Amino acid sequence: MKNILKQSRSLLLTVIIFVFVTSAFIEGSIVPTPSMEKTILVGDRLFINKFVFGASTPSYIPFTNIELPHYRFPALREPKRNEIIVFRFPGDQFQLKDDAVEFWVKRCLALPGDTIEIKNKVVFVNSKRSPIPANVLYQSLQIKNEGMKNNRIFPQSQKWNEDNYGPLVIPKKGDKIILTKGNINDWKTIIDREFDREVVTIEDGNILIDGEKSNEYILKQDYYFMVGDNRDDSYDSRFWGFVPRENIVGTPIIIFWSWDSNIPFTKPFELFSSVRVDRIMKLVE
Repeated sequence: MKNILKQSRSLLLTVIIFVFVTSAFIEGSIVPTPSMEKTILVGDRLFINKFVFGASTPSYIPFTNIELPHYRFPALREPKRNEIIVFRFPGDQFQLKDDAVEFWVKRCLALPGDTIEIKNKVVFVNSKRSPIPANVLYQSLQIKNEGMKNNRIFPQSQKWNEDNYGPLVIPKKGDKIILTKGNINDWKTIIDREFDREVVTIEDGNILIDGEKSNEYILKQDYYFMVGDNRDDSYDSRFWGFVPRENIVGTPIIIFWSWDSNIPFTKPFELFSSVRVDRIMKLVE
């Protein structure tokens, strides 16, 4: 009996250590959508380096609701332009937070303080043409003309579309935003998220932040602009906005497994025959 208890404790400790290490430093993740094709395919399993941007310790003891003291390790460096990033999806354009807590993979096109513009599908950052990733994919040769507004595009106050977009300045920590009735809807969700609750209201024509009249706001975080390499089939920052620094998780290192994830496990032979051997242990670039 003592041996069983001892072995159980050892197993539990091993599991806790494993979960801690994977949560804090390196983790495996599956790619569920084609937004990064051809760079990353649906069904690719990625090892993610979470340490580089400042990994955080687990918030809870594994398999329990017991909360742990939260600690974030110092970042070794900050994200770079055109780097592939794994991040926690902040939510749709007018959503306070994503309840599903999903982790997405996109390419970081613009950093805090940058100005991004897309002209006829060509990306410019700070008035310079952005490097085109080797595997970038355009599914359509048709271009939506400038001024042809897409109502799904962020921010909705602008007459932009996914092919002709901007110029848009990426916010950075310390920026003072002058708030008006004309732009408050563009900034409301961003400000609410920085408070982690809804604080922006309009009463009697006045803009209130946390109950106090205000015509300006100083941002507390840096923000990033993420876009998928499959440019015509990617739901990204063009549609839902910026990614706050605290949502950035890490960068994918390597594809450790790849198969057609659309094939159910009830068809094991078909599933294993779909294994993409040429992608296993391939570096993500």
